[in-house]
Amino acid sequence: MDDTTLKLRMVERLSEVDREAWDAVANPPGRTFDPFLSWDFLEAMESSHAAIPETGWTPAHLLVEGVDKTLRAAMPLYAKTHSQGEFVFDHNWADAYYRSGGQYYPKLLSAVPFTPVSGRRLLSAPGADEVHLQRALLAGAVQLAERNEFSSLHVNFLQPDTAEALKQDGMMIRTDQQFHWQNDGYESFDDFLAALSSAKRKNLRKERKKAQEGLRFEHLTGDEITEAHWDAFYEFYLDTGQRKWGSPYLNRETFSILSDRMSEHMLLILAMDGDRPIAGALNMIGGDALFGRYWGCIEHRPMLHFETCYYQAIDFAIERGLKTVEAGAQGGHKLARGYGPVKTYSAHWTAHPGLREAINDYLKRERAAVDHEQGYLQERTPFRKGE
Repeated sequence: MDDTTLKLRMVERLSEVDREAWDAVANPPGRTFDPFLSWDFLEAMESSHAAIPETGWTPAHLLVEGVDKTLRAAMPLYAKTHSQGEFVFDHNWADAYYRSGGQYYPKLLSAVPFTPVSGRRLLSAPGADEVHLQRALLAGAVQLAERNEFSSLHVNFLQPDTAEALKQDGMMIRTDQQFHWQNDGYESFDDFLAALSSAKRKNLRKERKKAQEGLRFEHLTGDEITEAHWDAFYEFYLDTGQRKWGSPYLNRETFSILSDRMSEHMLLILAMDGDRPIAGALNMIGGDALFGRYWGCIEHRPMLHFETCYYQAIDFAIERGLKTVEAGAQGGHKLARGYGPVKTYSAHWTAHPGLREAINDYLKRERAAVDHEQGYLQERTPFRKGE
């Protein structure tokens, strides 16, 4: 491939990129649809003022274009002045930079804002030149970091094959884990329960019965979701955000914009006490997975979180024939509810040679610890073992 036919360009707003052109590399034919990579989702983070310079997220998206200005590849990229909303924690690295007399922020981050979901980050359509285009994006991101004297480049929540490729290109690889539910061809929730050990099966039935007392649950998608529903859900979201991280990442407008653009890819689960919603969970619907994103409540009832976020999501996934439910970051309590441990990956580059060596050593030990915990947890899933 002749590099003289390519041009690397950076844009400060995704609105500068044609929607269809972006989606042609983000969700091309032959790829499983990822709602978080779509122009609709990423641009909504900017136009709703959730991911903008004033909130510490300065868009710096990289584009690879042909001589005819056709978009060939893209990389969602942000200059960050903090490490919030990333879910791959590097605060200790920032402290080490400061102790050595350097400035860790700003840094460069390739990720979906506020979204700990693994997916593609070096975006291009399938083809013989795909690897070459991805390397052009990575090289461009490193050059952008060096030219602007950023401390580091981070590519979060990668797919395993991309992580391996970036490792070969000199990036440091970090691992962690989440808990995902896998659909083993179940035709009903009872089919899923039948795969569990008798004790766990009994516990889940008791949890569902307790959570559902006096309540009914609605599954809303597409035009079924109204602004009144979003008003109620935003109240739930604010309660959770203020308790967990002090300042919620998204604002009310974010949900309206997303709903206007891609409501067919959204599932809003509401727990109803009569005609009054008291809790809700927002999920995004992908090509073969359901992604749990945000949840909240205005009344605390036993097991309500498990029912609204986990069990209702499983019901929907079985009904739609989806392979996976990803219920967000962390949460070892998900293991007992049939969500198994899955490894996640990120890749990192730092300009400071001494810190690079220290981080690399730390990551080796961290990866070994994650592998050990994965093995430990796999042995303790609730599924039947020779009963």
